[in-house]
Amino acid sequence: MFHTLLSVPGRKRPAAVVPEAVVSKIDELDHCIVHALRIDGRVPFSRIAEVLDVSTQTVSRRFRRLTGEVSLRVVGVVNPQRSSREKWILRLSTRPNTAQSVAESLARREDTTWVRRVSGGHEICLVTVTNSVAHHSLLFGDIPRAASITDVSAHRLLHTYLGGPTAWQGHTTALTNKQREQLHQVFDPPHGTDEQETLTSLTPTDWDMLSSLQRNGRISSADLADETGLSPSTVARRLAALRAGGVLTFDVEIDAEAYGITTQALLWMSVAPAQLNRVASTLIQHKEVAYVGSTTGPTNLLALVLCRTPAELHEYLANGLSSLESIQTLETSPVQKTLKRGSPLLRVIPDGGVAPHRGGPRRPVSRQQ
Repeated sequence: MFHTLLSVPGRKRPAAVVPEAVVSKIDELDHCIVHALRIDGRVPFSRIAEVLDVSTQTVSRRFRRLTGEVSLRVVGVVNPQRSSREKWILRLSTRPNTAQSVAESLARREDTTWVRRVSGGHEICLVTVTNSVAHHSLLFGDIPRAASITDVSAHRLLHTYLGGPTAWQGHTTALTNKQREQLHQVFDPPHGTDEQETLTSLTPTDWDMLSSLQRNGRISSADLADETGLSPSTVARRLAALRAGGVLTFDVEIDAEAYGITTQALLWMSVAPAQLNRVASTLIQHKEVAYVGSTTGPTNLLALVLCRTPAELHEYLANGLSSLESIQTLETSPVQKTLKRGSPLLRVIPDGGVAPHRGGPRRPVSRQQ
């Protein structure tokens, strides 16, 4: 058994630190568009264009290119605490010759996110969400029957300090303060939203809507209405209520290499309970850190760090963390490959679009806002 937990998880960077191949794909305007989507994943392209002083066609064209070249996606994220669901972090050890096939199988499941091969590649880290751990088919059914999995450690995610819509700092340095304020004004929840009803009375239709938004956070209201059977006005009203109630947020997925990142690592830390919040609050200020969360288990704090080189990772471990004396133990686990991020695993389809492996939308490619 592992003696640690696991988990999940511009200003344009100087050209000298970004690989040449990346520079040809990602420029200042691209960074600004990604930052704008981080502020509001469903902000209309016309609004982004107005704030950036470019045409709507330019923003739309850049978005389509980024989706193809650096896997840019906007996805809906359901807050487990607000939806009566539990998020668990699993760390699996497999036989070396089966690690890739096991990881791919896990990535295809509808109840997994953030599937990564770590350390030497025979270790797999993933996140799974369930209504109740007592009914968790993956943890109590499928994993125990898999002969290729030799060990497993499971930890409940208790609190997220940084991650998802709060974003890695590398994604949120492109826009000026004025531009950020202009985009923050876009989402204004309707008056009279019954937050208590939103948090406690999610309907099957709500879950259909949330599932569609997880596949494509920018699906148009018309397409969302078609998929759920609701009217566009009802979709818009319910979508605003889910956001206002904290059930739904939006995240931006993009290849880390687009920002010059070549080295990623998960850090499992044991911190004195009295210092847990203080250490986490310090970590989220570090530019290298993309995720910080507390979990159950022998270690109680997890971080994902993104660095440009192994040397930069060493510098962060040796000096960036040196002031945090409350960290009692630290295990570093390098990420070898990410097979799945926060949204369903996609496959290429003949017309050039994408579709989920399972439970896909009725149309393979929906209209973007």
